Amino acid sequence: MNMISVKNVVKRFSEGIALNNVSVEFEKGMIHGLIGRNGSGKTVLLKCICGFMYPDEGTISVDGKIIGKDVDMPRNVGVIIETPGFLPNYSGNKNLLFLAKIQNRISKAEVANAMHEVGLDPKSKKHVGHYSMGMRQRLGIAQALMESPSLLILDEPLNGLDNRGVQEIRNVLLELKAEGKTILLASHNSEDISILCDTVHQMDGGNIKKIR
Repeated sequence: MNMISVKNVVKRFSEGIALNNVSVEFEKGMIHGLIGRNGSGKTVLLKCICGFMYPDEGTISVDGKIIGKDVDMPRNVGVIIETPGFLPNYSGNKNLLFLAKIQNRISKAEVANAMHEVGLDPKSKKHVGHYSMGMRQRLGIAQALMESPSLLILDEPLNGLDNRGVQEIRNVLLELKAEGKTILLASHNSEDISILCDTVHQMDGGNIKKIR
């Protein structure tokens, strides 16, 4: 069964067409890789799937609901697109607790558990403003994971991580897949794609084609 269905999607900007009649389906319970150069349309497609922007033509449905028609944004989704933004004068744990209050679905223990899962100490008082790029990236992944979404949409989630961090997060993603989660992963790193992904699609000039 498909988690995401994209049909004849067109997205135009003043500088040109970002998505050119894109149609693609992503099956549930798998890790799907999306590759392509900067400006190829990867991030625009992810933003349309998340409901951060809507297509000019065509439809996108997530878990059977059409984005922008049945729902404004998909439910039960964790997202990292571009650099995660956090409040610099608070700890990582405080930042995640603030965000958790929006939905009010998870406990402090579940927030702490998400931090542990990505290799961060929830008891640390260190402000996010003093985090390295890799630590910020780990915190972004913890935010995406913490409410146990059925779908994860991750744009370059391993950026800024050292070799050990990359291995740890790869393992986390494979464990999530084993739990039946669906993951859409955009990456420049061919090794990440080959190790993690069940399917691979390439974007170029707003067009998409399946290469694995």
